[in-house]
Amino acid sequence: MLYFGLTLNERLHNYLADIDTRARNKLHLLVTQLAEKEGINEQLKAQDQMAWVGAMNNIRNRAEEIFLQELIYGEDAV
Repeated sequence: MLYFGLTLNERLHNYLADIDTRARNKLHLLVTQLAEKEGINEQLKAQDQMAWVGAMNNIRNRAEEIFLQELIYGEDAV
């Protein structure tokens, strides 16, 4: 019903863009919080760039899993 209403009012694109923006911001915040919690910072990036990239990739993957589990699949999806 929501889909048809948004389509008929030509608001679907804006609605989806807003959801996408909010989701990206939430994911970015989660990555930032995890990196801060684990001490992955600019100092590590300057000292050992490869270790920083590896740690950030790991954090990004975990954040995406958390995000998908909680917001997309629902907490009981496992």
